[in-house]
Amino acid sequence: MYQVIVMYGDDEPWWFLDGWKEDIKETQAFSTFEAAFEVYQQKKSQFCKEFQTNREKETFLMAFWNEGETRFCEECDDDLQQYKGLMLLKEGSPLSIDGKEEYETTYNSRKTQCCKRSSQGTWSNQKNEKLH
Repeated sequence: MYQVIVMYGDDEPWWFLDGWKEDIKETQAFSTFEAAFEVYQQKKSQFCKEFQTNREKETFLMAFWNEGETRFCEECDDDLQQYKGLMLLKEGSPLSIDGKEEYETTYNSRKTQCCKRSSQGTWSNQKNEKLH
């Protein structure tokens, strides 16, 4: 079983720190990699339009953020950047790319998707107004 998971919180999705599941906002389950990958790509495209910056790990773990979208942490007395996370997992764990035929046939046969980053304008410091 494959899962496409959307998260929102203090950490990029690849850290899997204690309590990471508390940041999950949406989970969709699929019986095939192809179906999960299609939804992952749709959400990736959507989030690329909504967020100024992103970073993707090659194991289908992606973080999106806008500078200035923060929350204040009383424990550390600092503003913490907030990230929208997108993950494609298998049985609740990151996919292994080594020797994965489904990955090679599906992912490599698609056009590379590039997110257009917004021009170097200033981001109005609207903290937490665009929580998704």
